[in-house]
Amino acid sequence: MVPVKLLILGSQNTGKTALCVRFITKRFIGEYDHKKEVTYRCSRLVDQEGIDLEILDLACKDNSAASLEASLRWADGFLLLYSVTQRLSFLEVPCLKKLIDQSKQSLVVPTVLVANKADLEIGREVTTEEGQRLAKDLRCGFRELSVAEAVLAVEAAVLQLIRLVLDQQRSLPDRRSYMLTVRHALTRKLTRSKTMQW
Repeated sequence: MVPVKLLILGSQNTGKTALCVRFITKRFIGEYDHKKEVTYRCSRLVDQEGIDLEILDLACKDNSAASLEASLRWADGFLLLYSVTQRLSFLEVPCLKKLIDQSKQSLVVPTVLVANKADLEIGREVTTEEGQRLAKDLRCGFRELSVAEAVLAVEAAVLQLIRLVLDQQRSLPDRRSYMLTVRHALTRKLTRSKTMQW
């Protein structure tokens, strides 16, 4: 089993917990206790590969810099959630992505931007095009969905992120063997430069 750790981030009332529960249990529950941090665990088969999945859903009150930093370092991939009916939640996304990038210090961080509550067209404050543009600017995947109505769309968003994480893990060389390769190359170069006559 390949371990994959995901962190779900976003403003209050964007549907973070509902998305986690929908993915794990296929059920939709509208109301949650947002006072405590929860880690959801399950096993899934993704492209014939066994995945041992953990999804961390932070408590809304627990956003101190130190606890958030530890959670950002813990995670392999990120779901950034906003509500299409809450422009403020959309405007907070770039700040969250900046925190992720600073914490990970990597050019590519597996991230999917999720626009939730697409079923609430009457109260919409953020267009699909705005979401797509932001995802492109932030170098994220993008999904617009309704956690309340579409279990398959929720599944697709989480699986997209899992695949991004797996792709990144496969492309990273084993750190120890990579460092040994670099060391040997430098040693050869130094040895050659010492033996050369000028």
